[in-house]
Amino acid sequence: MSLKKATLLIIVILLIDQISKVYIKTNFSLTERAIVFDWFQIVFVENDGMAWGTKLSDFVTFISDRTAKLCLTLFRIVAVVGIGYWLVTSVKKNASKTLTIAVSLIFAGALGNIIDSVFYGVLFDSSSNQVATFLPQDGGYDSLFHGKVVDMLHFPIWKGVLPNWIPFYGGKYFTFFEPVFNIADMAISIGIGILIFFNKKAFN
Repeated sequence: MSLKKATLLIIVILLIDQISKVYIKTNFSLTERAIVFDWFQIVFVENDGMAWGTKLSDFVTFISDRTAKLCLTLFRIVAVVGIGYWLVTSVKKNASKTLTIAVSLIFAGALGNIIDSVFYGVLFDSSSNQVATFLPQDGGYDSLFHGKVVDMLHFPIWKGVLPNWIPFYGGKYFTFFEPVFNIADMAISIGIGILIFFNKKAFN
């Protein structure tokens, strides 16, 4: 797979990701929900940390939430530079198409979420109890590098009380799939999934 085709794939994913996020930010207030089907809903949430809202400061307790957020954003930038280098190197070495597609998906997803983390704090005002404005006159809801990642895709495929024989969760009300995510997260997950399940084809 050529670098040109990989770049095109990345651009398409980024466009879909960012268009969906900007639409949600400018049409939904925080926690607003639109039910498409019983098993698929659009729910606007903002993620200030890592996966499932986990914050770096939850593990490194001696730093503040803002410092942890800045460190996480900077780490993401360094990581995406590394992934980009991996992609370019793989193409130059004529790596398998499977590997190139997987790394392109991971790169596009990581870059999509970095855009939120770096710029959304200054591009939008708050979404709490209101629909956010793009480029507000009074400034954004936070400073550069302190933006929140926009999530909106929710698939509550099954809800119910789990059987008592299930360890730890038995007898508790459970929703599958509970996390709310975005297109960038999907791209990263699919890319990692390809590397795991098609490992031999990727690294032939």
